[in-house]
Amino acid sequence: MTKKIFLFAAFLMAASTAFAQGNGMAGITEATSMVTSYFDPVTKLIYAIGAVVGLIGGVKVYGKFSSGDPDTSKTAASWFGACIFLIVAATILRSFFL
Repeated sequence: MTKKIFLFAAFLMAASTAFAQGNGMAGITEATSMVTSYFDPVTKLIYAIGAVVGLIGGVKVYGKFSSGDPDTSKTAASWFGACIFLIVAATILRSFFL
């Protein structure tokens, strides 16, 4: 009786392993196509966020410049750097994964 159970378990494991290997590649291919399909909308979203950050930064720098604040250039550099980082990061991620 235990020999039959052991043999049944061995066949079951062999069949499930063979099935998993065949279906695993299809699953990986499907997952890859799903992930790569998200890159274009996410890249456009990051570009839009960069544009909004740039507009907000421009208004903040203009306000500091108009009030005569001495650290206007530091503020402008930090906002400009944030916009450049967003644009470059989105471009590099897109080119790295696609």
